[in-house]
Amino acid sequence: MAVASGGAHGEDVVRQVLPGAQPPVAPQQLAREKAPDQSEIERFCSNIADAARDRRYALQAEELKQLQAGIDERMKALDAKKAEYETWLKRREVFLARAEDGVVKIYAGMKPDAAAERLAIVNADLAAAILMKLDSRKAGVILNEMDQKAAATLTGIMASAARRVDPS
Repeated sequence: MAVASGGAHGEDVVRQVLPGAQPPVAPQQLAREKAPDQSEIERFCSNIADAARDRRYALQAEELKQLQAGIDERMKALDAKKAEYETWLKRREVFLARAEDGVVKIYAGMKPDAAAERLAIVNADLAAAILMKLDSRKAGVILNEMDQKAAATLTGIMASAARRVDPS
């Protein structure tokens, strides 16, 4: 065993030296050897810069794919809503077209109590379409002569058909 004395602090440090081993290195030399020079750091950074950039691009591409999937999902929902609205609009147009002028004129010439009795028996959609094409005063008198439930049903149908916006 070798004994070394530390001069500055007066401490004795014991180090073991194995036969055939390199002599111990002073702590100051270790610190100098561990610190890489600036060119090594620059080389390391330049070597990983491409990989880091590629990883950033991959992450951005993945995020864009997720955003695109969300947009596609919303577009499908929008297309479904548009199809639903177009179906509703076609039903409304067909509904209003059912009450032809000839039929409307017939009911316009009838007495209110007789017209109320006949319209209560007819298909509710058709009856509501006829009432909508009649003069509002005449339609009001006919509804007044009807059974309460039938009048309420026809009024509900007429109100929903007269709506200009999507009911949903």
